[in-house]
Parts: sequence; structure tokens; C-alpha cells
Amino acid sequence: MSQSDNSLFFRTELFKTLKGVDEALSLLESSVKDIILDSIEIDVKDSLHHFPVEDILAQQDVPNFDRSAVDGYAVISNDVIGSSPTNPIILKVIQTIYAATNFDELKPINHGEASIVYTGAPLPPNADAVVMFEDTKFDGVMVQVFRPVSPYQNVSRKGEDFTKGSVVVERGSMIRPWHLAALLSTGLDKIRVYRRIRVGVISTGSELTEKYKGSGIINTTKPLLLSLINEEFCEAKDFGTVPDDREVIKEKILQALPEVDILLTTGGTSVGATDLVSDALSSINGSKIIFHGVRMRPGRPTGMALVNGKPIFMLSGYPVASFTGFEVFVKHAINLIRSSRKFDYPKVRARLSRRLAKPVGVKAFVRVKVFKVGEEYVAEPLRLTGSGLLSTLTRGNALLVIDENVEGYDEGDVVDVQLIGGLI
Repeated sequence: MSQSDNSLFFRTELFKTLKGVDEALSLLESSVKDIILDSIEIDVKDSLHHFPVEDILAQQDVPNFDRSAVDGYAVISNDVIGSSPTNPIILKVIQTIYAATNFDELKPINHGEASIVYTGAPLPPNADAVVMFEDTKFDGVMVQVFRPVSPYQNVSRKGEDFTKGSVVVERGSMIRPWHLAALLSTGLDKIRVYRRIRVGVISTGSELTEKYKGSGIINTTKPLLLSLINEEFCEAKDFGTVPDDREVIKEKILQALPEVDILLTTGGTSVGATDLVSDALSSINGSKIIFHGVRMRPGRPTGMALVNGKPIFMLSGYPVASFTGFEVFVKHAINLIRSSRKFDYPKVRARLSRRLAKPVGVKAFVRVKVFKVGEEYVAEPLRLTGSGLLSTLTRGNALLVIDENVEGYDEGDVVDVQLIGGLI
């Protein structure tokens, strides 16, 4: 038996022991649990879509003083008890306070006195409430108050937004625009976050071309994956396309590994004579195949290996199968490595427009089109097979996951679907 025949026999035998999705995920988790990602210190204003290495705590109370929540008059609330339009309480105005007024410029107010305050302005000493302008009448010296206020009414209390030492952003959260604003409000200017994960992509296949030339197959899977990597706020690296040659594939993998944290390959993952990625990986010193072949549809040839501790995912060359492998396995690895929370797509209950069947023991990820009819949602399955049909991704806006122990669903069954796009 030739070396090529031996390799084909090995891959064929391997595919007889397919892993379930949950088992493959468990193997993935065990394989990446000891990977430590470097952290960096960056300016808060540059921290959007980064992931903090620890809980980020408020450095001060926010607000750090009692301040007016409205334009009006700062008063001692006891002074205006019982005030009304027919029985106004009259107070002497002793000062005007703006949001930019310094604390050392504030005069304490005494009983019978008030201060004009604008939104965001600090309350003067002894004041404990603010009467809105529309509930008063001012003659230039004295103000008539027509409505009582309770203690701290119309006042933003010190620390009511964040107290010093409280958690502003939890470890595992992605910093969003509102987090950035909150961090700046607490007095932080720098924080420590994980650096961007570097994810590389190598396409394999002598038939692939980057542009239409009348023959060959346009490589659509690589740009799809590079875009998905960027959507995960990782750094995408394109290592090009290599022919179906085991040694060339091996050399390209060895060239790419020092530059990435995770490497993805597309194509060359099945049992055909030109599916050589697993052979190339197995020939590298320090390599270990974690799993190869998963009981899922699409994406059955999906696999994972480690080379000197770095994860490599073998994804299908077909775009839909590759997308599924990325969603199920690569995103999970990314989240584990940077300690980020898994993002779950929102779900809706929808009624199936037609019957769906699949083999028992296979987990299926079915692209569906979800739309509203009357008061209910309807899910139209696009295709269970056809891992190369991009139209199922462009037309579909949701995924229906059918567990391994379920044979399928009948027309009219109500199922949970995951929205990956907007509702139609």
C-alpha cells in the first residue's frame, strides 16, 4: 500500500469514529484551557470592543457631589413645607450656581434663603432639595415658591450612579460605547485589556481562484471567514491559498503559526485523495489531532488539532459548512481564550412551514427564513443539505438547531430559532 493509500485509509477509519458536537466542544475546552493571552494597557477612549482582564472598578463616586437634576432653586426642604399658589413661601436668593462653579465659591444657605442652580450644578451647603423654576416666581431679589419638595427631590445624589469601588465593567464583558462613557465618568483614563486575538486563514485547493477566470472555483470561503473573524473583534490574517500538496500545506502552516493565536484552514478536511490537511498536520512535530469529523450537518469534516499548544481548526471548503464550523467551534475557542462571555443570538418561537427530517445521531444547523404572518412567526427551512449554497446564508435570517436525538419536525410544529439577522 502506497503512502497516499495509507493516508486515505487512515482518514477513512477516522471518519468512522465521528464525535458528537458536545463531545467535540468538551475536547476543545480541555485543549485551550491553559492558553494565556497577553494583556495590554490602553487609553479608555481606545478601549471600544476590547475585553478587560479583570473587573473594572469605579475610582470615585459618580456623581462625586450632590448636584441639581433640574434648573431651579436650591432650598432647605423644611422651609417650603405647605407652600402653594395661594400660600407661597418667600425666600431670599443669595447666589447663582452653575455647573462649572467651584466648590470654594459656594455660600451656605440658611433658613429663609435659596440659591439659583442650573442642571449639574453642585448644591450649596445646607440645601437638600431643588424647586423647579416653573413652580416659582422671582422678582430679582426674592423668590416665591408655590410647591413643596421632599428631601433630595430633583437632586442627583453623590454616588447614585456609581459608588467608589463598585464594578463598572465586569470581566468577560465586551466594552461598548456606554461602558466607555461610564469608565471615563469614574475618573479612569487607562485600563488593562486582553490584546486582540490573531486568527489566520489558509485556503487549500488547486481549483481555487481569487477572481473569475472562466474556469476554477472562486474562493468565497476565505473572505467569509476573514469577515467573521473581524466581526468577533479579532485581528484577521490572510495567509493566501495553497494547492493540494501536503508539503506545501505543511510549510504554509509552519509559516503562519508564529504570527497567530488560532489558525483556520479551509478545504482538504474530508476523506478524498486530495484532502491533505490532516496529513500535513500529523507530519508536524508537536502536533496532535484533537478531533476530526463531527456528527453535524453541515460541517461533518470539521476538525481541530494542536501544534505546540496552538489550536488549528480544519474547516470545510464549502462556505455554509465553514460558517457553521466557525459559529460552533471557532467562536467558542475565541471566547474561552479571552475569557469573554458567549453571545447568544436572540430566539423566537416560530411555526415551521414544512416538514424537516434528518438522521438520528446528527446535530443539524438548518438555515431558515423567519417572517411574521399575522400575530405569529413562520420559519421557512431553506436547505438542510447543500453546504456550498451561499443563497441559504443570504436569504436566511435564522438558524434552527435540531439536536442529535431528534429525527426532525413536522409541518406546523413550533420551534425555537436563533435570529442571526433582522426579522423580515
